[in-house]
Amino acid sequence: MLIFEPHIHMYSRITDDYERMALAGIRAVLEPAFWLGQNRTSVGSFVDYFDTLIGWERFRAQQFGIHHFCTMALNPREANDDRVNDAVMEVLPRYLEKDSVLGVGEIGLDDQTKKEEKYLAAQLQLAQQHDLPVLIHTPHRDKKKGFERCIAIVKDTGIPMARVLLDHGNEETIKITKDLGCWSGFSIYPFTKMDPSRMVAIVQEYGVERMVVNSAADWGVSDPLMVPRTASKLEQAGVERQRVEQLVWHNRSRSSPRAAASTARLWQSRRAQICATRSPATRCCAARTRTACSGKFSTTREPSRSAVHRHVPVHGLAGKNLPAAPSHPGGIELGFAALPANPGTKSPRALSREPCKRPPCSRPR
Repeated sequence: MLIFEPHIHMYSRITDDYERMALAGIRAVLEPAFWLGQNRTSVGSFVDYFDTLIGWERFRAQQFGIHHFCTMALNPREANDDRVNDAVMEVLPRYLEKDSVLGVGEIGLDDQTKKEEKYLAAQLQLAQQHDLPVLIHTPHRDKKKGFERCIAIVKDTGIPMARVLLDHGNEETIKITKDLGCWSGFSIYPFTKMDPSRMVAIVQEYGVERMVVNSAADWGVSDPLMVPRTASKLEQAGVERQRVEQLVWHNRSRSSPRAAASTARLWQSRRAQICATRSPATRCCAARTRTACSGKFSTTREPSRSAVHRHVPVHGLAGKNLPAAPSHPGGIELGFAALPANPGTKSPRALSREPCKRPPCSRPR
């Protein structure tokens, strides 16, 4: 079963988690920009963090065959901080044009202050300008009131409900959201928020339409395998496998227009690049590219300033048979350099310093 983890903060997780997730069937993750545990004091800290999400985290994930996507935003907690809030709003638009950015999030309410409402509305407008969906964080305290206030602000801005994911829901909030036309997210935690058994009861009563489940795993007590665990519980409870797959894969794909439009291109591009590394006619020498013996696929949007974003190797995938392109939306176009089989664990920077060992390319320059 293919699994899309639609809300996880891999920035705060170790590399072993990627390996465990891949073994459990997770093939794509979405990482919303979030609060790091303490407030940042300058916009430069946000820029470094945003660059990490579109660069280094994509590189880490690809080593285990996992596609890493993200959403960008000023989180609600730091929306209250005048040292950074306006400055972050100024740099945010350029990140919303990146290939791996599927939406605006996490935005929403935390302490439910006027400033949080102001920046929630501003970022909803940004999402409309960039034709992106939004991931809304709902408060953990006084949740029903927070849900209702978020919904009111969304309606005031005029963004279509089909573009809205209201996250961190529960049995109380699904009664509010089920007829709105928005997406309902449920965070499954070991001890707080929702648990797998409660999620089973919700699915049995309300079905799986416009629902997603996630682990929201971060630096706290959390489990990055909560989505596969929940899928297993659902099957054990007698929920049809087709409905479980809809919940853990198809639904998340459908909720992002940018992802839905580019799935076939992602899979076809990856297969084409791997084939290129095995074909003598298409091999090129290191003098022509920064990455040794790579077939480069360029993105159509503005590339990141990070070299990692321009050349993300797919470790361990070259030379292997890949699954056929899925018939449903599930990802977006990636920019990467497909490397020869078994390149080890060297970084793109290290590979760029190695001399090319293949014969010089005979193609005209």
